[in-house]
Amino acid sequence: MGVGLALSLVFSALGFKRVVYFVSIGYAGSIAAQAIAIPLLYRETIEGWALAQSALLVAYGCRLGTFLMLRERSLSYRQALAEEAPRDAHVKGITKWFIWVGVSVLYVLMFMPAMLTMAAQAGGVGLFWAAPGIVVMTAGLGIETWADWQKSKFKTTSPSHFCNVGLFRIVRFPNYLGEMIFWLGVWLSGVAAYQTLLTWMLGAIGFVCIELVMFGSGRRLELQQGERYAADADFQKYVQTVPVLIPLLPLYSLRNLKAYLG
Repeated sequence: MGVGLALSLVFSALGFKRVVYFVSIGYAGSIAAQAIAIPLLYRETIEGWALAQSALLVAYGCRLGTFLMLRERSLSYRQALAEEAPRDAHVKGITKWFIWVGVSVLYVLMFMPAMLTMAAQAGGVGLFWAAPGIVVMTAGLGIETWADWQKSKFKTTSPSHFCNVGLFRIVRFPNYLGEMIFWLGVWLSGVAAYQTLLTWMLGAIGFVCIELVMFGSGRRLELQQGERYAADADFQKYVQTVPVLIPLLPLYSLRNLKAYLG
C-alpha cells in the first residue's frame, strides 16, 4: 500500500498544474503505475489470472491516459475546459492539497483488490473468482473504449452537437457505464482473496467510491449538457427517451441524485 500511495501521489500531483488532472491524467497514471510496480514485488509468485488482472489494469490506465491526452487537442473539449475554468479558479491552497491526498488514497483503495489477489496467490489461495472477474473487466474496458472512440469520431465532424450515435443510443453516458463495469470486475476478481473483515472492507471501499464518483460525474455532465443544449428540441427528446446511465432502466435524470461523489 505504501508503494501504491507513493506512486499515486507522484502522478496525481499533475493536478497542481490543472485541477482536472487530479481526476484525469493523474488518475490514469496512478492506476497504470501501480499495475506495473506492484506485480514486480510479487514477481516470483504472480502468474495466471493474477497476472492477467494486472495486465488489464495496465491496459486500462494506459488507454485512459492516451485518450485524455489526445482529447486535450479537441475543440469541443477546450470549450468544456473554458466553461470549467471559473470553478477551478476557486480551488486553491490547502483545498488542492486535500484533493491531492484524497484522490491518491482513493486510487490505492481502487487497486486494492489486485493487491489482495497477488498476496493471496503468493499464500497459496485459489483464485476461483478471478476468471469471471476478468471477463467483466474486459467487457467494461471494451465498452468504455468503444464509447470514447465513437464520441471522439463524432465530435471531429460535429463538435457543437450532442453525441447520439452507437452506444450513445442505448445510454447517454456509455463511457461511464463501461468504467463502472470495469471496476465491478476488478472487485469480483479479488473475492477469493478477501479472507478477513478488513480485507473485505478494503476491497469494497474503492469499488463503492468509484461507482459513486461515476454517478456524480454523470450528474455533472447531465447538468452541463442541459445548459449547452437547452434550446435543442432533438436533445430534449433524446434525454427523455434514452436512459442516463444503466441500459433498460427507466432512469432518465440524475439531477436529484443525492448519494454520489465528485
